[in-house]
Amino acid sequence: MHELERFCNETFALQLAGSTFEQLKNKLTEKISDLIDRDFNQLVNLLYRIDVDEDLLKKLLKENATAEAAGIIAVLIIERQLQKIRIGKEERQDNFGSEEKW
Repeated sequence: MHELERFCNETFALQLAGSTFEQLKNKLTEKISDLIDRDFNQLVNLLYRIDVDEDLLKKLLKENATAEAAGIIAVLIIERQLQKIRIGKEERQDNFGSEEKW
């Protein structure tokens, strides 16, 4: 959770030290809602940089028309960052245990 908190603090200027998953999701949802209202272009740029799956986002927004878009986006951002963290740990473990291959 520490790496995810650090990402949210740096990317969205949130103060999340020691937050639960639900608190993190709620704070991120608030920030995204603000970006939707005030700076949609910045949100689009962030989603691109974070590498949120555009097709999945469109699908979820269409399927959940009554749900709050900011909450859906927040969950997708969190899931993507957790995926990146897992992949990074797996790669470090693979590289740590292997010898150089020349």
